[in-house]
Amino acid sequence: MTTDMISADAAGTWGLGDLTVNRIGFGAMRLTQDGPALRTNAPAGDRDRAIGVLRLAVELGVNHIDTASFYFSSLRSANELINRALGPYADDLVIATKVGPGRDPSGAFHWATPGQLRGQVEENLRQLGRDHLDVVNLRLPGSAAEDSLAEHFGALADLRTAGLVRHLGISNVRAHHLVEARSIAPVVCVQNPYGIDSPAEDHALVELCGKEGIAFVPFFAIAGTGKEAGSVADDGGRLRAAAEARGVSVAQLRLAWTLHRGPHVLAIPGTGNPDHLVENVSAGALRLTAEEISALEARPS
Repeated sequence: MTTDMISADAAGTWGLGDLTVNRIGFGAMRLTQDGPALRTNAPAGDRDRAIGVLRLAVELGVNHIDTASFYFSSLRSANELINRALGPYADDLVIATKVGPGRDPSGAFHWATPGQLRGQVEENLRQLGRDHLDVVNLRLPGSAAEDSLAEHFGALADLRTAGLVRHLGISNVRAHHLVEARSIAPVVCVQNPYGIDSPAEDHALVELCGKEGIAFVPFFAIAGTGKEAGSVADDGGRLRAAAEARGVSVAQLRLAWTLHRGPHVLAIPGTGNPDHLVENVSAGALRLTAEEISALEARPS
């Protein structure tokens, strides 16, 4: 594995409030699992390899790591791995976490009330070994697509005022949530599922964030509709054909397409495999032609 000349700064930088990050980051969800299903509490992968992947990510210039206290398996948690691998933290390392979802020791999910968000923030602080969190995203359940987030986001805004949180974002949201959240406190990022196959409404939200100078942080950019299960076969093999023509992987092509959507788009691909990590970071230097973009975005007739 050669890492010469590979750096996460190849895609440029963007700001999360007053924090500047390279546009290629790292998502920690997959560090605690061997298989595809976080929800089934899959066995954790090798601990030393996970720690090595985190350290390699930083060596490659990654300074934006996305995590959550509910990323855990029966053996370890993503936050604990980050603390062990990277603490004491470099001054330029930005760790973003999310609250809203919670899991009990069996792995079953629940959703926090506004009054429970402080406890979730404090748990992230404890696991990460920090006295404040750089960025906290309020994650909404899919069932809340039309609901107000005011009470929950207001609770986080209070924690920001108290100094426990530096910046706030929102996750799994629609455009009206962004408008509502910004009426309560500054929003530095929107974190949503997004990729080549996303519907027009999702593309419009990416463009809205760009106009407002807000970072858009897609997850499942590589997996697409496969989500937690990983990548799935693309429509008619068009992505694979385009990747082979360019001499890159489909994952790299998906990441490059995501990054081309605007300088405000930040990628957080996750992996527990060091070779895949190098591949993902390398995608930041890939520039697609107008013809390639048109072919990728074409829908089967």
